[in-house]
Amino acid sequence: MTMSNFETNPFAEEEVNPFADGSTKGKASGQSNYGGGAFYTTNPGSVSSVTSSRLTPLPHEPHDRGVTVDIPLELPKDLKAKEKELQAREAELKRREQELQRKESAIKKAGIVIEENNWPPFFPLIHHDIGNEIPIHLQTIQYVAFTTWLGLIFCLLYNIAAVTVAWLKGEGISIWFLSIIYLISGVPGAYVMWYRPLYRATRTDSALKFGWFFLCYSFHIMFCVLAAVAPPIIFKGKSLAGILPAIEIMTYNPVVGILYFVGFAFFAIETLLSIWVIQQVYMYFRGSGKAAQMKREAARGAMMTAL
Repeated sequence: MTMSNFETNPFAEEEVNPFADGSTKGKASGQSNYGGGAFYTTNPGSVSSVTSSRLTPLPHEPHDRGVTVDIPLELPKDLKAKEKELQAREAELKRREQELQRKESAIKKAGIVIEENNWPPFFPLIHHDIGNEIPIHLQTIQYVAFTTWLGLIFCLLYNIAAVTVAWLKGEGISIWFLSIIYLISGVPGAYVMWYRPLYRATRTDSALKFGWFFLCYSFHIMFCVLAAVAPPIIFKGKSLAGILPAIEIMTYNPVVGILYFVGFAFFAIETLLSIWVIQQVYMYFRGSGKAAQMKREAARGAMMTAL
């Protein structure tokens, strides 16, 4: 049997060129159609166009090779130095705290009270806390005394208003300046000279402070009587809204005269309240034995001065 009579191997794989022309492939294989393959396409021209195109390269990622990152590395010596510094600060704070506590304890032992300004609430100027610092049996007297101080402020303010009207009606500007002087000197003077001593006397029960209050409060009562009467001593008494200038002005200027009569009523009420306060304080002063104590302290002071 000759070689031409052998049949081809049915298991041999046929070499297929996916990029070859379809007609040529059909002629070579003797078949009209190809069953398919991974790269088989019915349009051979599209494959050539894909292979001829180039993919656009991706942009390079930005990187800063020249930038350096500083990582602080503290040496053991630096750590020890900072630790010593913190310990020194802590020791200094403890020392200051102990010093402050020592001073506070010394102040308390000496009987010195640190007063914080709390009145008036909207603009604290003075320390004032009757409900917490004054004994209950003396709070009424202290409240009325505080009322007389506020009453003096009101009387002097009203006096300025009345004298201002009198000045505008032709009484002269000099009486207006005097009314201003009464206010700016009388209000703080009354607080320092007699109200604060009474407040401290009732709080600490000091006989000497009570004595100082009696002396200064007596001058306060004398001023209130003088203002209520307003004798024709200084500028015919018209710098104070009292009874005598009110009668005089009423004859030719009724409006100013009525204002002066009202001022007289205010000063009279202030005088009566002040007399009640000094009577009540004196009764407590005598009844509590502070008078005898004051005499003993005065005698002891005189002896020490003589020695």
